[in-house]
Amino acid sequence: MLGNMMDTQLLIIDLLRHARDRHPSQAVVSRRLEGDIHRSDYAQIWQRSSQLAHALDALAVKPGDCIATLAWNTHRHMELYYAVSGIGAILHTVNPRLFSEQIDYIINHAEDKIVFVDLPFVKLLEPLQDKLTSVKAFVVMTDRAHMPDTSLAQLYCFEELIEAQPTDYDWPRFDENTAAALCYTSGTTGNPKGVLYSHRAMVLHAQATASRELLDLDTHTVLMPMVAMYHAGAWGAPYAAPLAGCKLVLPGAGMDGASMSELINSEGVTVGLGVPTIWLTLHNHWADNDVSNTTLERVCVGGAASPLGMVKLYQERYGIYWQPIWGMTETGPLATSLPPTADVMALPMAERYRQQTSAGRAAFGVEMALFDADDQRVCHDGTATGELRVRGPWISSQYYRNDDLSAFPDGWLATGDIAVIDPNGTLRVVDRKKDVIKSGGEWISSLEIENIVSQHPSVNECSVIGARHEKWDERPVLIVVPNKNTSMTHEDVVAFLDGKIARWWTPDQTIFITGLPKTGTGKVLKNELREQYGNVLVS
Repeated sequence: MLGNMMDTQLLIIDLLRHARDRHPSQAVVSRRLEGDIHRSDYAQIWQRSSQLAHALDALAVKPGDCIATLAWNTHRHMELYYAVSGIGAILHTVNPRLFSEQIDYIINHAEDKIVFVDLPFVKLLEPLQDKLTSVKAFVVMTDRAHMPDTSLAQLYCFEELIEAQPTDYDWPRFDENTAAALCYTSGTTGNPKGVLYSHRAMVLHAQATASRELLDLDTHTVLMPMVAMYHAGAWGAPYAAPLAGCKLVLPGAGMDGASMSELINSEGVTVGLGVPTIWLTLHNHWADNDVSNTTLERVCVGGAASPLGMVKLYQERYGIYWQPIWGMTETGPLATSLPPTADVMALPMAERYRQQTSAGRAAFGVEMALFDADDQRVCHDGTATGELRVRGPWISSQYYRNDDLSAFPDGWLATGDIAVIDPNGTLRVVDRKKDVIKSGGEWISSLEIENIVSQHPSVNECSVIGARHEKWDERPVLIVVPNKNTSMTHEDVVAFLDGKIARWWTPDQTIFITGLPKTGTGKVLKNELREQYGNVLVS
């Protein structure tokens, strides 16, 4: 017997409709690529999204068509988030920091019909346009005064496209399982893989993201996503913020410390989203300029492990709670978090800091389990390790146009993370399967060593790799970017680690460099470090 409930569909456009109805005057602030600060609100975002939907119709965009964007965090990009999915087409956010061959590959693989592009990325597309066989037009996301001189053919100006269009639109209703958005993984090895999100998944993810279990957003929150809107949907911020009715601050391309600091101060930002390197960049700017007072209350940090040194630094110097989150492009992306609940804040500081270097606990809807090498479940006792697998309503079930289901065994997503889960459900990622160091048949966690070394006062950032060894197969090598005006030696590192890790985990060598190689989303490229330093222990 079925219940007697209405069968209404969960659609992305209704998140913005809710904001228009409940929070029409709530601010949306963005730093535009033209250099100015643009001020809008949810009512205006609704109107401009409606105008954009009419413009897409005029360009003959049909339901199911993929529409690409190469764009930063601005109000125009947010309008595309709603207009494209709202008419039943698929928003394909392309990471412009990928190699040109990868950009070419994913636009063709998705068969994108139109490409919307921000000013800095126009030159990037010019040498690719003849290879993009499905693309019929390019739209530069600016006004006529800032239109570039470019060889791109079938070229349109964003503001001219929408300026004469009506400010309301009869949004279609359709099945909530319809595809809404497409994002490709970073592709550090092989071609990037596409993750195709549905309307249902994104609406449920937005509800979870706004809830106290994940980002804890409300009308008093001033949210600034420092994770790019071209990567995993800016961790759901463009969807969750309208739902929660919070003020949204979009930093454009301003990912440097000075630009971040300026927006935080001028807009009263209280919650930021970003990878650890973003918050290291902000700290370095603040330290150079002797800043200690800020409106920022929380930084929600994912994409890489949270270094204990940064957790303590943000609390003790700035009074900011470092809130760990965990997820992947394939998980919506947010799955777990550790918000500052009463029980967490009541912990002794040492234990609280330790908890803040975990990945937190799963939100409702996300199921987690650990599996060993024999595909058997591992108990959640806080000690036993296994590969983390997840499933839930916003977890991918396969890659787009890809029949390889090896990453999706028995209805789970195999994450590639080696982890432990304690009896309270707290997840701690031990290492990536590809990064764990196998020394003499035993595992060494690169993340745990990095976590401890990050607390050394002379260390700005660090990474640990497994280098080839004639006797032990692999041994850990530490790579350090020192703080300005400091000096340290390998012997200093050994002394600092003494008593904090097993002696046989101690890195055999420390290499000092000026900067770590990173992906376009701020993750350290350990494969590049292994290529460069993987043989330093072999005579």
